[in-house]
Amino acid sequence: MRILGIDPGYAIVGWGVLDYNNNKFIPVDFGAIFTEAGTPFTERLNRIYDDVGAIIDRYRPECMSIEKLFFNNNAKTAIDVSQARGVTLLAAYRKEIDIYEYTPLQVKQSVVGYGRAEKKQVQEMTRIILNLDRVPKPDDTADSLALAICHGHAGTSALGQLMKSKR
Repeated sequence: MRILGIDPGYAIVGWGVLDYNNNKFIPVDFGAIFTEAGTPFTERLNRIYDDVGAIIDRYRPECMSIEKLFFNNNAKTAIDVSQARGVTLLAAYRKEIDIYEYTPLQVKQSVVGYGRAEKKQVQEMTRIILNLDRVPKPDDTADSLALAICHGHAGTSALGQLMKSKR
């Protein structure tokens, strides 16, 4: 199974593509989409939409794993990230790939085995699982790979297969 992991944002969108076969992850490619501060917000959203679509066209993932949003107090940031997440979801939907959403707690549990793990622990386990020399930068890229790993574990489980059959 080829999985596209996405860590949504509007300044930086982390992305990672993994192949998952026989309980083994193989990194295909990963990186980040950057949008410039000061650029009109609609242009930033368009760039994200176009770039996510291009990544899907290039790597042809079977599914996308994306983080469910969690915010504390900054409503403006929450709204802007939600809009960027929306165009990311739309790009995947238009390319007809399955979309799966995971909370940060689910990702931590899947990658580290502990739902309250620190960000650095998740990044280091991601590096180890993928047999990488170093943790990918920026952090959003490492997070996107953790999201893809999460789906590999969850999406191939009996529960994951049951959820897919209900779509």
